[in-house]
Amino acid sequence: MTTPRPVLVVDYGAQYAQLIARRVREAKVYSEIVPHTMPVKDMLAKDPVAIILSGGPSSVYEVGAPQVDSDLFETGVPVFGICYGFQAMAQALGGTVAHTGGREFGGTQLTVAPEAGVLLRDLPASLPVWMSHGDSVTAAPAGFTVTAATPGAEVAAFEDLAGRRAGTQFHPEVMHTAHGQDVLTRFLYDIAGIAPSWTPDNIIDDQVEAIRARVGDKEVICGLSGGVDSAVAAALVHKAVGDQLTCVFVDHGLLRAGEAEQVEKDYVAATGVKLKVVDAADRFLAALDGVTDPEQKRKIIGREFIRVFEQAAREVAASGDVEFLVQGTLYPDVVESGGGTGTANIKSHHNVGGLPEDLKFALVEPLRTLFKDEVRTIGHALGLPEAMVWRHPFPGPGLAIRIIGAVDRDRLDILRAADLIAREELTAAGLDRDVWQFPVVLLADVRSVGVQGDGRTYGHPVVLRPVSSEDAMTADWSRLPYDVITRISTRITNEVREVNRVVLDVTSKPPGTIEWE
Repeated sequence: MTTPRPVLVVDYGAQYAQLIARRVREAKVYSEIVPHTMPVKDMLAKDPVAIILSGGPSSVYEVGAPQVDSDLFETGVPVFGICYGFQAMAQALGGTVAHTGGREFGGTQLTVAPEAGVLLRDLPASLPVWMSHGDSVTAAPAGFTVTAATPGAEVAAFEDLAGRRAGTQFHPEVMHTAHGQDVLTRFLYDIAGIAPSWTPDNIIDDQVEAIRARVGDKEVICGLSGGVDSAVAAALVHKAVGDQLTCVFVDHGLLRAGEAEQVEKDYVAATGVKLKVVDAADRFLAALDGVTDPEQKRKIIGREFIRVFEQAAREVAASGDVEFLVQGTLYPDVVESGGGTGTANIKSHHNVGGLPEDLKFALVEPLRTLFKDEVRTIGHALGLPEAMVWRHPFPGPGLAIRIIGAVDRDRLDILRAADLIAREELTAAGLDRDVWQFPVVLLADVRSVGVQGDGRTYGHPVVLRPVSSEDAMTADWSRLPYDVITRISTRITNEVREVNRVVLDVTSKPPGTIEWE
């Protein structure tokens, strides 16, 4: 897939590398993350418009610490350093970095110098910023102007406008830094001279052109799950090649209430895509009969999905012209797997469920440069239904891993009913976009005593697990208003006869995971 010239975010082991890339993109400038081990010549081969050096856990003067190749500063590419990257830049250009004993972690007050320069121009003379350092730049390199300081860092920001280089000891990418996005955009626009052109319309136009060029007149299939990633990927490909695309939707009987109908009706109505639906609920439930171990559930579901999808793909490909498989791979998937190369054969970790190696298609992955929020923006621009664009992430094994115990039709019906109530009340409260994910878990092998209708009951508990996150790598439990939780609990215990107790999971990730299994 085609991409514009990138801003490269060089990752020195920072917990915020992805966040930096996201903030650059929020400024309508395309960015990519590369490892600090990448040689300068390979960085230049990507034709970057600028380079940002991220933070990291090391001390620049320690033996074996990652360094900035001084050749980078001879290329003419604008460079911005953050935290460790700021210090590594200073050292490589002849400045001084030392352990001064003035460690700063968390919120810190920044004092802007009278010569505020470009980065801090027109900002308050004192503002809160987010720091995370034990070393400090004690002397800026020749040609740099120091533009800010903190109690623990006499050089907290500097810039060299002639060389188009700048940096900050603080983290402008985190929300705790006041005016942090202003600082980043001033580097991008005013120092690096980059025009803000990374917009949904441009992304769609570029990808449509690239898909057409690659696919030509060949047939394409897509494993459609109902999730936003596969839905947007399929919509992009459909915009490019029309009826050359056939989507395959495998209904394994483990979806939430209304989701199969959403795919079969709403998605087709919105896009006009050709859809092959495979009702395989009986097959999956038979394979899961009596299975309680979560890993075994996952393996069974993955195996059965492979077999069902493979058969459906063969039926679609009966003409022998299908060469391409669409997948909704996102940029975090690429980064977390070490960068990825987009190989032509299906790998077991791909999100269509893990297809066998002898099912050979060339991959079309139009979203592999995008983050989840960007995918949703593209989905809106393509006219997908609102409910599909903002659908919460949902695991491939579906409700099977939200039933603690064996899976059967009765238990699925109980969980679907409780889950639907939770989703309805969340939507009614206008909180859908405030919550990353909202698993409802049925403790099928647990019973608790209750009182309903003046009589003793011995019913199932369900667990509410609302969580907030940016990328699902870490998460915290969502502080829903008590009245919303009360309505959910009251409705579930009133309307779902088999449930007599509702509990709230208030565990963060780590130590817990988002899903219970």
